This record gives sequence, structure tokens and C-alpha cells, in this order.
Amino acid sequence: MYEFNSRVRYSEIDHHGTLTLPALINYFQDCSTFQSEDVGLGTEVLKAEKRAWILSYWQVIAERYPALGERITIGTFPTEFKGLFGNRNFYIKDERGNMIAKAYSVWVFLDTETGRPVRPEEKDIKPYGMGEELDMPYEGRKISLPEETEVLEAFPVRRYHIDTNEHVNNCQYVQMALEFLPADRQFRQIRVEYKKSAVLGDVIYPKRSREEERTVIELCAENGRPYAVVEFK
Repeated sequence: MYEFNSRVRYSEIDHHGTLTLPALINYFQDCSTFQSEDVGLGTEVLKAEKRAWILSYWQVIAERYPALGERITIGTFPTEFKGLFGNRNFYIKDERGNMIAKAYSVWVFLDTETGRPVRPEEKDIKPYGMGEELDMPYEGRKISLPEETEVLEAFPVRRYHIDTNEHVNNCQYVQMALEFLPADRQFRQIRVEYKKSAVLGDVIYPKRSREEERTVIELCAENGRPYAVVEFK
């Protein structure tokens, strides 16, 4: 189990005065990145080996969003490595030790030169350790797509969307999707299924579907195939 402590900053809150969903997800992403750096498998090491862990799926559940100034602890640990994939849990605790957010994620180990998944070696996974899955309601990795969708205005991938892998960063897809939802909504659960990495110069063609218990945003290429599917509940 790997943890770091933080305090909710003004730059991370919305007009409610609480942590935004993208900031929450960034905390999770930073936590796994810090663990990789601290165990000697950071971005520069993997880059030299032409390898990267690419996020395939998120399920994030927020019981509440911490407020400005709150002291929080962010944690993560792998729960399984199987074949080409690795599963990882995340959590955020408040000062009393209560878990206020949890997440389940699936990652694929990629050869960045060929763009194809590869099986990680023992040296790629052993330093991370292993833990028991968090107690949370796990949903399937595949997000069902509604039959009726609303086509929205297309927009280009910008430079600030891109991370060290030269792809659109995981959290940026969530930020893109939130632009098509009411600003005053706070969601208890979000799931993201990552299909294909968008890069600088690509154009995103979004589609929105509203159902009674969920809203689905598909962020697609011009041919209609999604880069990412984001479900909000």
C-alpha cells in the first residue's frame, strides 16, 4: 500500500468550494505515478525501455468531495497482475481515516515503439507489491452504449491535453466530457472505458446520451469510433 498526504487547494475546487472530479482523479493518477517513481519504475525508466502502463478502465466512487483546506490521504495498491493487464485500487481518506472516495482501475502494459500490449516481466511488477481488493460495488469493464445519442460540436485536441506519453491524458477525457454536463452537478460514480489514444492534431466528435440513472458521453474519432466512453451517475 502506497500513500501520500495532501491538502485541498483553492486551485482544485469548484464553485461549491469542494474538490472537483478531475482534481480527484488527478490525485489518484499522481499517487500511482509517485509509487512508480519511488520503486524505481518511473516515467524516465519506462521511457528508456520503451514501455508504459496505459489506463484501460476507471470506476471511481465518491461518497463526498473534500472541501477547501481539508487534509486528505491518497492511497493506492495493485490487486492483480494477469497476462498483459494490471488491476489497481485507489482511495482517499479524510483526517478521521474515513474513506471518502474509492476507485478500481485496469491498466495494460504497452510497448510504446510498436503500440502493442506486452506481458510485463517480474521486474516490472514485483516492486509494487500486492493488496486485497477494496470493498466497493464493482461494475463490468464494458460500458453499454445507449441506442439514441445527441451529436455535439466537434473540437480539436489541444497541447494542454497531452501527457508524457504524447497521448491525451486520462483525466483530460473526463474534463472534456464534463463540458457537456450541467455545471452544478456532482456525481457519485464515474466510469471511463478507454478505447484508443487521441493525439495532438486529432479532432474529437462528442455524442451525449441521457437516461434516467446515467449520462453517457462518447468522445469519438471522425469515423465514429470512440477514443473514450465516459459514464456519469
